[in-house]
Amino acid sequence: MPTTTFFTPVSDQIRSVEARMRAMSNGHHPDLKKALDHLLSSGGKRIRPAVALLTGGMLGADPERLITLAAAIEMLHTATLVHDDLIDGSLLRRGNPTLNAQWTPAATVLTGDFIFARAAKLAAETDSVEVMRLFAETLSTIVNGEITQMFAGRNSVHREEYFKRIYAKTASMFELATTAAAVLSPLGDEVINAVRKYGYATGMAFQIIDDVLDFTGEQDMVGKPVASDLRQGLITLPTIFYYETHPDDPDLKLVLNGIYFDETRLARLTAAILGSDAIKKAVAEAGKLANQAMDALQDLPRTAEQQALEELANYIVNRHR
Repeated sequence: MPTTTFFTPVSDQIRSVEARMRAMSNGHHPDLKKALDHLLSSGGKRIRPAVALLTGGMLGADPERLITLAAAIEMLHTATLVHDDLIDGSLLRRGNPTLNAQWTPAATVLTGDFIFARAAKLAAETDSVEVMRLFAETLSTIVNGEITQMFAGRNSVHREEYFKRIYAKTASMFELATTAAAVLSPLGDEVINAVRKYGYATGMAFQIIDDVLDFTGEQDMVGKPVASDLRQGLITLPTIFYYETHPDDPDLKLVLNGIYFDETRLARLTAAILGSDAIKKAVAEAGKLANQAMDALQDLPRTAEQQALEELANYIVNRHR
């Protein structure tokens, strides 16, 4: 497993971010506090707030406003996970019971809504209308992506559709982290495009490797059954690459036609994908994106935070090892 030394320049700030997040339930129903504490203690890596903190640190943004921004972004991410788990019927995340495994659907939805609202409050506390606009646009992108996936089907084998989906699901929030941090910096608009490119590329690479780990990771490590996406009929990049060279695989045809198939067929299809070069191709695609991310940093201030952002891009693409 690659190291996570990129956290070092912002480790103290990450603790402050978590404290801000936990304080968001103060003065509200005690069960909301219990739920938020449960969610924040479930082992999240805090990569998104780290991206915001490192980007802002590199660009000279005010540390307190950065902590507020980072807390808003991680709260937004946490809220999306609450709703995602309910929509997907997931009972475990990172090996821990999800909120909907313990509460009714109504209570779970309302808790997700509460966390969205507190995330928006934090975004407003950055005192930047542009940050608030970016925050709202990102939330709209995430929801639109989920609705599109739900109504347009999950069985597309077109790369373009896959990339649109993972941008909405994951990369848009990485892009928010870098762009909003740049908005809070004193360096002006000239740096925004560069860090936006970094956020986009790292977010896309992150989700591709997540989709690789769905095939190659141990169940205890990924917190869900291996080939969980295939079980739900969700086609990710490894399956797309496999389809491009094996379009007549009968097991894959059943998935693409939305037909339920048993564990024997699932195991056979999973083994076929793992035995092909699909995983290698997907990792290579993530590697290209990581290189694009590092290229975007080259003209930015050479600081410890910039080096940490390069390390983070490398970590993201090497998590499968």
